Amino acid sequence: MSLCVAAAAGVLRLAAASFMLGWTHSVEHVRWEEDWRVAPQGLVLVAARVQGSGAGMEPPDDARLTGGWWTWAPTLAPRPEILLAASGATGAGWTLCAGGLCLDLGAAAADPVRLAPC
Repeated sequence: MSLCVAAAAGVLRLAAASFMLGWTHSVEHVRWEEDWRVAPQGLVLVAARVQGSGAGMEPPDDARLTGGWWTWAPTLAPRPEILLAASGATGAGWTLCAGGLCLDLGAAAADPVRLAPC
C-alpha cells in the first residue's frame, strides 16, 4: 500500500503501509499524535496519544498515562481520506512521518493537504 499526500505543490506518493500524524493543539499548545495504517478499505486509525487534556482534547476513559502521554486505541471506521486545513493559530502545521521520512505539512492557513491511499 502507498499513501498519497496532495497539496498545492502537487502529489507525493509514499511507499508506506503506516504513518504517524502529529500536530500542536491550537488552544492548549500541547502535542497530539496519531498512528495510521494504509489499508484497502481506507486509512485506519490505530493509536492516539496526547501530552495533556482540555479544550476538546480530553482523552477517553480507557486512555492510559505512559511517559507523560495519554494513549489509547480509537475505534473509528476507516476513512477514505484525511483533509488537513491549517488554522494559522499554532505557528505550524502537521508532521507526517512514514518509512523513516518526516514531512512538515500545511503550515500556512491557505495550504490544505489531502491524505489518501493510492
